[in-house]
Amino acid sequence: QVQLRESGGGWVQAGGSLRLSCAASRSIFGFNIMGWYRQAPGKQRELVATATSGGSTNYADSVKGRFTISRDNAQNTVDLQMNSLKPEDTAVYYCYLHRVPTMSSDWGQGTQVTVSS
Repeated sequence: QVQLRESGGGWVQAGGSLRLSCAASRSIFGFNIMGWYRQAPGKQRELVATATSGGSTNYADSVKGRFTISRDNAQNTVDLQMNSLKPEDTAVYYCYLHRVPTMSSDWGQGTQVTVSS
């Protein structure tokens, strides 16, 4: 199991920016996917953005052009730069790791992002 520790959540006004960071507790071997999901009150958890260890990225339509995911394979970290934030981006954001060779997944504890109008 890999521990994922998130940081960087908080409160911001609409139009502002926040940067989330996630660090894995140990080196990750094999092809893997790291990314971010979010869950707003009363809603299901949804994908925000992912990045593979091979360099491919994927974004939810709702964040394309506003959010940028980046990862450092050597440091086992993944960041999410969030710009032009909207109130509907308010949610708990979870770091995610899926290790393809073992078909196993790990989640961080979540970090709150609140965007006020």
